[in-house]
Amino acid sequence: MNSQYFSQETFDFLTTLADNNHREWFDKNKLAYEEKVRTPALHFIEDMASELPTISPHFLAVPKKVGGSLMRVYRDTRFGNDKTPYKTNIGIQFRHEIGKDVHAPGFYVHIEPGGCFVGAGVWHPDTEALGKIRDAVVEKSAAWIAARDSKKFKKQFTLEGESLINAPRGYAKDHPLLEDLRRKDFIAVAQLSEATVRSKNFFPSVLESFKAATPFMQFLCQAQLLRF
Repeated sequence: MNSQYFSQETFDFLTTLADNNHREWFDKNKLAYEEKVRTPALHFIEDMASELPTISPHFLAVPKKVGGSLMRVYRDTRFGNDKTPYKTNIGIQFRHEIGKDVHAPGFYVHIEPGGCFVGAGVWHPDTEALGKIRDAVVEKSAAWIAARDSKKFKKQFTLEGESLINAPRGYAKDHPLLEDLRRKDFIAVAQLSEATVRSKNFFPSVLESFKAATPFMQFLCQAQLLRF
């Protein structure tokens, strides 16, 4: 297992890419991308593949250049105003075995100059999945509170994402867990320092965060009738 993956050169590459986000520059610097970004990311994913089953055997770490846990460097420019072609971060998702895209339950690692973090949960779930999670919050409120307020989880993670302004249709407006029922995302984020990402403690720190998120992830999976 590698003890260190990313270096200051990784962050320097991402910073320079942000300043030169066009095809000509990227084509000239593909070798640097391979050496400083993609190769260390794939090594990290490969090592995580041997440890992730200790948390759950149903989340996948796939060290492939395309179609695996490493998210594409190419941005989808079809729908947004930002037409720059490349992502200036490293995104790594260990999604549930049933997942076909980023909306599946998963663990996530985000590496970007000025903003590194670990994530866990479900981002933008479809209507059916979101309804199941909300129903579970209502029907198994004690289990939800225990997962949400677990000491290890709460010490590291903060719940983020989008929420409705009002109570969702079909749920009591005065429900004691209304703040959670209004959530459109059930995402938890734990900040990482760049120093940690560059250090030998990066892998154990990420693994520790994933383990701390276990009660939260287990609740979300069980709510959707998924194996954990």
